Amino acid sequence: MYKIGENIHIVSPRVKEALAAREGAFFVDLARRQKAAGADALDLNIGPQKKAGPEVMEWLVDCVQEGVGEMTLSFDTTNLAAIETGLRKLGSNAFINSASAEEERLATVPALAAKYGARLIALCMEKSGIPVSAEARVGIAMEKLMPRAEELGIPMERLYIDPLILTVSGCQEYVPQAVEAVRMLKMVADPAPMTVVGLSNVSNQVPAGMRPLINRTYMVMLLAAGLDAAIVDPLDEEQMAVLHTVETRQASSPVMALYLKLYDVVKEGGELEPEAVDMKDAGQAEIWKTVQVLLNKVIYTDSYLRI
Repeated sequence: MYKIGENIHIVSPRVKEALAAREGAFFVDLARRQKAAGADALDLNIGPQKKAGPEVMEWLVDCVQEGVGEMTLSFDTTNLAAIETGLRKLGSNAFINSASAEEERLATVPALAAKYGARLIALCMEKSGIPVSAEARVGIAMEKLMPRAEELGIPMERLYIDPLILTVSGCQEYVPQAVEAVRMLKMVADPAPMTVVGLSNVSNQVPAGMRPLINRTYMVMLLAAGLDAAIVDPLDEEQMAVLHTVETRQASSPVMALYLKLYDVVKEGGELEPEAVDMKDAGQAEIWKTVQVLLNKVIYTDSYLRI
């Protein structure tokens, strides 16, 4: 799985503070740590930055490149001028994050990707919002996002479709649909578009101590469905260990072996059976309960692990 580091994000109070104060050393260090932890690219989410966007993006790219050199960067802002400022520095070694199927964004953002040869993240979302069903999301990709990319000459291997993950806390019915949307997207064309998600969205509004378990369990399910890339926290060592287990097929513990079982059964279109889980093992029991929540079979509550 291609890993885009998520940690330079304006919603983080520390990132927001460092950006406002132009603390270059902070961003140099954060970029280096994400790369060292295994990130393949770094997402730079600066927020709308309506007035200062280009200046902020240029300064931030310079800081990050001081830390990691010519690493691939993802420009994450609604400010098109800021995106283009970043693209002028990196050209094709970049992602644009993101374009939706809303008329204005679809008209302007993919054209920038085509102009600079950048990879494009495109969202399965229209002006009316995010559809619940996997079929409706894939329909947006097939009817609007993919044709627009083809019109502009963006090859499918540089188009990353995001079926959009929402939180299990409050939007639980969306969660299994995103997995199926990934599976379907890998079958809709030859060559198929790439797929990407913002993984940690699934655990937004969940107590901090529970988030990593939900994230890594969902990651395994998405990988099994054919996920190509994700915006993730590479500093989450256990999540990276689970990813390594799935990619190498080498389980270092019964818990890791269960993640492999989960991957295999979801890949085949099935569901994990209770007989495959040692419920006396607390780690395995937590994975089982989390899978049931992610499949929308058990209603999420902040106490679901204690039930």
